[in-house]
Amino acid sequence: MMAARHASSGLLERLPRVRGRYDAFADLGKMTWFRVGGPAEVLFAPADVEDLAGFLKGKPADVPLTVVGLGSNMLVRDGGVPGVVVHLGKAFGTITVEGLSIHCGAGAVDATVATAARDAAIAGMEFLTGIPGTIGGALRMNAGAYEREIKDVFVSATALDASGEVQKLDAAGMGFTYRHTNVPEDWIFIGATLTGIAGDRHAITARLRTIRSEREQSQPTQARTGGSTFANPPGVKAWALIDAAGLRGKTIGGAQISPKHTNFLINTGTATAAELEALGEEACKRVKENSGISLNWEIRRIGVAKDDPRALSGIKP
Repeated sequence: MMAARHASSGLLERLPRVRGRYDAFADLGKMTWFRVGGPAEVLFAPADVEDLAGFLKGKPADVPLTVVGLGSNMLVRDGGVPGVVVHLGKAFGTITVEGLSIHCGAGAVDATVATAARDAAIAGMEFLTGIPGTIGGALRMNAGAYEREIKDVFVSATALDASGEVQKLDAAGMGFTYRHTNVPEDWIFIGATLTGIAGDRHAITARLRTIRSEREQSQPTQARTGGSTFANPPGVKAWALIDAAGLRGKTIGGAQISPKHTNFLINTGTATAAELEALGEEACKRVKENSGISLNWEIRRIGVAKDDPRALSGIKP
């Protein structure tokens, strides 16, 4: 087991030996696009799939487990995340092309997969360049953009279950619906095979440029944000409901609803996770009052509040 940077509250002593890295009280805020949030009690970066499987087999059943990827569509609460946070890094970011199929690790960045498809003249995956995050997160929530979703290019996926056993999933096993799958929450995706159609490399390149340009023009891509905050309710856009409720530019502390795109929360520089979450909840409340429609969070919120008895932010390593 590699040594952790800091002493811990005792959790490290209960964890199995690994070839990867344990890091106690790791700063999760700097790993997220929002740049806010408390620490992980223990952050685990597995060396490879076998290392992760061994960890799952040996982890005490009562230790909470959370998986993170690129940190793009995630809000870490200010009290941090008790238990172990698994970060799937470069070892899980492999991408290989076989015919019209792409085999990619769960840590592969969506936009990088789109570029690999372009290089192989595979069309149909351009939408991935508009999704900030990794393939693992995209699989978990059936991520989509520009009228396409992961389910439209999905062939199969592999995951480790809670006991570290490999599970293979086809489309039926995934149970794809809008921004949701039926895969158990304690399963960890480790890879997927996606497929497209034969295309023209120049046409694919043009489509990628169009998507990137549209994102730059319509979304606050240069701000500290977490991507789309709420899923679109049936038949209506979340941004339109938020705008109609008079919330464009609304602030709570350092948190703001983007004046450019109202389905984006922004850390203007001083926001806490609590302020960002409170602003999102205020948007839910105001939209419900104004339209009668309930918004559902698309951003994944993890951890505990700063005043929670389980909070880690007040614990000194």
